[in-house]
Amino acid sequence: MRYRLTFMAGIGVGYVLGARAGQERYEQMKKAAREFAQNPAVRNAADSAAQTSREVAGKALHVVSDKVGDRMPDAVAERVRSLRQRSQGGEDDWGTSNT
Repeated sequence: MRYRLTFMAGIGVGYVLGARAGQERYEQMKKAAREFAQNPAVRNAADSAAQTSREVAGKALHVVSDKVGDRMPDAVAERVRSLRQRSQGGEDDWGTSNT
C-alpha cells in the first residue's frame, strides 16, 4: 500500500509540474533532445556502441553454440547454423547485408 501511495503521489507531482511548464517548455525540451541526437559526436558514439555490441553478440553466439553443441534440439541447432552463416558476411532473407 505504501508503494502505491508513493507511486500515485509521484504521478500527481509530475502532472502538476508538467502542466505548469506548459507546451512551450515541452517544445524546448523536444528541440534540445533532437539537437542532441543529431550531434555528430553522439551519432558516432551510438554507431560505435552498436558495432561493438554486434561483434560481442557474434562472439557469444559462437562460444555458446560450440559449448552446447549436440545437446541442442535440431530446430535450435539449425537456427544457430543459419545465424552463423549470416554473421560471416552473408546476406539476410531479403538479400541485404547485415553491416
